[in-house]
Amino acid sequence: MAKEEKENKGITIEELSTFCKRKGFVFRSSEIYGGLAGFWDFGPLGAELYNNVRRNWWKFFVQEKENMTGIEASIISHPRTWKASGHIANFADIAVTCKKCKKTTKIDKSELGKVKCECGGDFESKGEFSLMFKTKVGALDANDAYLRGETAQGMFMDFRLVQETSRKQLPFGIAQIGKCFRNEIAPRDFLFRSREFTIAEFEFFINPTEKKCDLLTDKHLKLKLKLLDAGTQEKGKEELTETTIEKMLKEKKLEEWHAYWLAEQIMWYRQLGLEKIKIREHMKSELSHYSSATFDIDYEYPFGSKELGGIANRGQYDLTQHIKESGEKLDLFDEKTKQRVVPKVIEPTFGIERVFLALLCNAYEYDKKRENIVLKLPKEIAPIKAGIFPLVNDEAMVKLSREIFDEMKKDWNVQYDSGGSVGRRYARQDESGTPYCITVDGDSIKNKDVTVRDRDSTKQIRMKVKDLKENFRKLMNNEIEFEKAGKLVETRVKE
Repeated sequence: MAKEEKENKGITIEELSTFCKRKGFVFRSSEIYGGLAGFWDFGPLGAELYNNVRRNWWKFFVQEKENMTGIEASIISHPRTWKASGHIANFADIAVTCKKCKKTTKIDKSELGKVKCECGGDFESKGEFSLMFKTKVGALDANDAYLRGETAQGMFMDFRLVQETSRKQLPFGIAQIGKCFRNEIAPRDFLFRSREFTIAEFEFFINPTEKKCDLLTDKHLKLKLKLLDAGTQEKGKEELTETTIEKMLKEKKLEEWHAYWLAEQIMWYRQLGLEKIKIREHMKSELSHYSSATFDIDYEYPFGSKELGGIANRGQYDLTQHIKESGEKLDLFDEKTKQRVVPKVIEPTFGIERVFLALLCNAYEYDKKRENIVLKLPKEIAPIKAGIFPLVNDEAMVKLSREIFDEMKKDWNVQYDSGGSVGRRYARQDESGTPYCITVDGDSIKNKDVTVRDRDSTKQIRMKVKDLKENFRKLMNNEIEFEKAGKLVETRVKE
């Protein structure tokens, strides 16, 4: 184990990157050729965690919501898409070089002449650069096209088709998760700022005259959060205020549907254990060209408090722009008001790699007693749900372990491991974030039971093989406490 990985506090993003490579979470893309800046590959554990986060998001925001549906739009669309959306004209950053330390980075147009390098030096502008990735479509008569810079436009262009085929009535949302591409001037901070990344977002369509949200409950209104408001930032300060969704509504910082979805976003992050978040209100000077109100959801990464996701009120901008550019009708008949309307839109957005990174930062802990890293990931998204071991390489133990493994893998991603001491196998699973380990020993053969170990507490219980699958399901669904799932036993393995 690398020495730099042993300290729990103050872990750097470079140290986390080293850990991710060693354990098979994330690799540099094209590593054999020296890598390519801004591009990353998910390894065996990383692919599982990444897909679990995606599935968890889809279940929470789409499958569990009656007013939501989903699509999977293409990465390349007609180039007029990006003219209509304003990306060709507005999707750009200023490249700058520090006069003192010579570091190259990017800043927003609104920051030019106002911000300095972290070393204290002044920035010299190198000009404005488009973030859109240009490509060619066609072999002989090739036409210019773009890799999408966001997933949103597919949902706007398919809006009418989705509404007609799904028979959804206002208000309703269209969601998708997909790859996006931005030609970043200076990719940095591991997975945080890349050139290829995954966005999960949805467009929630509302009658523009509708002010009330009938889904807003006390659970949402009383939700406490830490807010960095626009007024505080305009004064050059960064003090956070503890507030509630209800208070933000009273202060007219956002509309009710905007408030509802912001609360739902926060609740999703918190159920994944991401408590170290704050909400940052955009100042008028930094609002995107399509937004009348935007809030970032920031997480405290090792390199600072940075954007994890966000939520914007896009108004009627996108549908109106596509109506103008395409000449097609994108309004619909609202059954409630008996009028045809062009809906307004609330857009919650999530950077999946940024969520992935936040989860690893939050879960990473060096346990001094065990002398190994414990990755305390929520069990719902853990790459491996259980490690299954024979205590020693005994024929009867191996046979029963294999039988348990074959049965468990039908429902969960579990791993069979017979290499090394059982203590070492526990440590390997701890570092992978595996919530439970199941060990078959000599007593298992005659008593038909196994030892089940909990990752976070290292407590162990004895459980009958016939009850294992049902009790494990209850543990995974939080329907039973660990110590009540079997008989608590003393451990013989040094942790």
